[in-house]
Amino acid sequence: MFSRLYFPLIALFWIVMNVLLWRAEFGGGREFGSAVSMEVVWQKILTAPDDSTLEISLNGKKIGYCRWGANAGEGLATGKISREDYLPDGMVKQLDNYTIDLEGNVLPGQPATRVRFNLHVEFATNHAWRELSVRVATRPSVWTVHTVTADETLDLEYEDDSGKWSRTFAFDELRDPRKLLEEFAGSLPLALLGPVTGLEQQKNLSLGLRWEARNDWLKIGHSQVRVYRLQTRLLDRFQAVVIVSRVGEILRVELPNGLLLMNEALTNL
Repeated sequence: MFSRLYFPLIALFWIVMNVLLWRAEFGGGREFGSAVSMEVVWQKILTAPDDSTLEISLNGKKIGYCRWGANAGEGLATGKISREDYLPDGMVKQLDNYTIDLEGNVLPGQPATRVRFNLHVEFATNHAWRELSVRVATRPSVWTVHTVTADETLDLEYEDDSGKWSRTFAFDELRDPRKLLEEFAGSLPLALLGPVTGLEQQKNLSLGLRWEARNDWLKIGHSQVRVYRLQTRLLDRFQAVVIVSRVGEILRVELPNGLLLMNEALTNL
């Protein structure tokens, strides 16, 4: 008797498991647009197994490229080894921090000098940022910014053929953009810059970025792929959108004024 039920039970089990796997993969159609914890997505970005190479375009015209890379401590549980020491796949030393490195260049227009940029950010294990370094170079000028949260200061340097200039700002100074403008504008009365600076009109705007994350789909070729969609508003007016793969790879970044960053894996399709 049991032998007659054996095959139907196996078939039923196989069908049920496939239905459950299909629902886990495609969400039954109800997962589209559902909210996701930003912490979960950010953790995936910080531990992505591969770097992201992005093509930069402005209003549909290619102007440059950049490479985004994330790493964690001495190694990653996902198997991505440290840039400094070799570790067998899956081995992780004591996790101390996360880092993000962004490097690339753009040629805004002709005639123009190519602009090269480098960014390095270090985060604690709780995702709070510790250190930030930015370098922007366009011959013969070089701008460098470096800040450490523990010091509560920001170092700004500028160098060109005529010499070198540097200035250290306390975090309290950076909270008042009007004072910074007064310093860089020199003796020019700010009243003359009113329409340009817009400080009075912008003073009530929130400069903090509030990100929200949702499940979404991205069409790649003839297929639909599940992704995360991150969205925020800059200065409470301009929208920015970041499309991230399920393993944390940056696929697409939409910024104001027609600026677009697209993963090269998508541009080659």
